Amino acid sequence: MEAIHSHRRTRFPLPFPFVKSRQPIALATLLIPGFQADAEIEVTQSYDYSYQLYQEDDDRMRIEAHYIRGQFDFNEATTFRFQWLNDAISGASPTGLLPGTYQPFYANVEDVRTGILGALAHKFGDHRVELEVSRSEEDDYLSYGFALSDAWELNQKNTVISYGLNYLDDTVSVPALGDRKKNTYDLFAGVTQIIDKNTLVTANLTLGFSEGYLNDPYKLIQRNELLDPGGLNVPLINVYRENRPDSRFRQVLQFEGKRYFEDAKGALDAVLRFSHDDYGVFSQTLQIEWRQEVGEHFEVTPFARYYHQSAADFFMNTLNGVRFPTPSPDDPRGAPPVDPNGNGPNYSSDYRLSSLDAISLGLRLRYQFNDHFAVNAAYERYMMSGSGSDSAPDLAYPSANIWTVGLNFDF
Repeated sequence: MEAIHSHRRTRFPLPFPFVKSRQPIALATLLIPGFQADAEIEVTQSYDYSYQLYQEDDDRMRIEAHYIRGQFDFNEATTFRFQWLNDAISGASPTGLLPGTYQPFYANVEDVRTGILGALAHKFGDHRVELEVSRSEEDDYLSYGFALSDAWELNQKNTVISYGLNYLDDTVSVPALGDRKKNTYDLFAGVTQIIDKNTLVTANLTLGFSEGYLNDPYKLIQRNELLDPGGLNVPLINVYRENRPDSRFRQVLQFEGKRYFEDAKGALDAVLRFSHDDYGVFSQTLQIEWRQEVGEHFEVTPFARYYHQSAADFFMNTLNGVRFPTPSPDDPRGAPPVDPNGNGPNYSSDYRLSSLDAISLGLRLRYQFNDHFAVNAAYERYMMSGSGSDSAPDLAYPSANIWTVGLNFDF
């Protein structure tokens, strides 16, 4: 769940009308050369609906999300899948300022995001190529995404090499400053190997680069200053926008292993992930889950996740002592820019860039009524806290309960 807090907009996706199956099939007829939708074609369809509630302690932040996903297997070679989402967020979020002053530590947040994603995959011999497009919109944010990937089967399908690229074109509406652009590029490669009939291992590497406006337009940072009307030297606290670098290079290495234990009728899934970027943030994630069969229709999956990250090089709680390149006569430290553009010095008091730990403990349940219908439910307890001296105030870090329910239909 650490990803939820990596950006204000990276959160759970909510209510949109249910899609009739004819619409995606009609779209596929335009995208697949030679495909004809007629009564003789057998199309396998799968639909998922899920509702998720993220509720932080003390009613600080509430996020309600609804998802609808679907997949159409036209034949063994061609698949089309989609996701429609809408999520609503309300509550209070830390501003980046310190508690105990007249400046607000929390700010009220209300927003709705809607989005759609579609992906068309086709198999060419030993290669499975997929093209994905997406669009996401909020009141102050618009994002277009494109992805192209290939899965190459080798060694009698016991080995799969995956590789591809992602691109995001984002427009951020910054209060009082207008629109800003941000572009993100990701290259990824991985290998999945079947060890035996019960064991599977995977390794993936992702290299990502972002450029443009990388600030959170709603995060602030404070500085103690003196107002000098007639030599009175009146102390006050002023606030300024954060100033992150205008580029970010990320590297993510992930290992995953799955093992099915026949005697126990259960499977162990373990994930180890390392992430680093030129902000100076180095993170480690360990996730373990056990999927246990109970009878012929029921599955129980307890899981645990631990996440740790170091602070960004430019994380700080205040601007006190920071010198700027254009000092004024009244303040030899200079004045922070009104419209930060990524040039140094860089600074942010966003708790998500501090040194922190996060722990998740949860349980997922699934009941398969028959070949066509299943229900699932999950509960997760999420807890975040500061770690070490490069931390934000304790009040900044959230703890939350996360509830999920869902339905699955296969035809």
